[in-house]
Amino acid sequence: MSDHIVTSFDQELRELRNMIAEMGGLAEKSVADSVEALLKRDSQRAKAVIDLDASIDKLQRQVEERAILIIAKRQPLALDLREIVSALRVANDLERIGDLGKNVAKRVVAIQGHMQPNQLFGGFDHMADLVLEQLKQVLDSFAQRNVEEALSVWRSDGEIDAMYTSLFRELLTYMMEDPRNIGFCTHLLFCAKNIERIGDHATNIAETVHYLVTGESPAGERPKADTSTSLVDLPVPAK
Repeated sequence: MSDHIVTSFDQELRELRNMIAEMGGLAEKSVADSVEALLKRDSQRAKAVIDLDASIDKLQRQVEERAILIIAKRQPLALDLREIVSALRVANDLERIGDLGKNVAKRVVAIQGHMQPNQLFGGFDHMADLVLEQLKQVLDSFAQRNVEEALSVWRSDGEIDAMYTSLFRELLTYMMEDPRNIGFCTHLLFCAKNIERIGDHATNIAETVHYLVTGESPAGERPKADTSTSLVDLPVPAK
């Protein structure tokens, strides 16, 4: 392969990485702004998050088109091919993260005008901080090809699951104690699940980083601690 072709190929891969970095920044903004909109009950910020999703979707399509073109033109092998496949996988996870941020924002708009007890928002801040920290860490690990950082995110997925289960239990209790909370708490349950799913996609990206660098998936099963499905049998408190 001539030096000119090699240089051109390297440039194409750099452009692909830059597109992923741009997507990552927008996905982080979507999550951060949607959570802030929820905590502050800010419908205008929520609507801006909803509008932002189109930009993330557009970038994902561009990544797909660029990756397919590179594969068709260059027929890459080994690490180069893994990099392109990894970019496709990460772009897909980032697009889903943008969707989940948008879903939270839509709930913020939906609860405007409803009864909103402040104590019901207590568990969201901590869980969202952890999810945002993991998302930033895993995107950095992808940019730097840092397997250890990626594995750190992968191993901590159970912590987010545990927070979600605790929040699920708290919201379910409020719903059982006062039927007037049911509609509002249902929206919050969906918000909590969306935030937890963002953590799952960060973990997906961590697995992609491991694959990119080593050619293999992480050993063992992904840590999980979501026991919310067992909480539906909680007893109804006595009146």
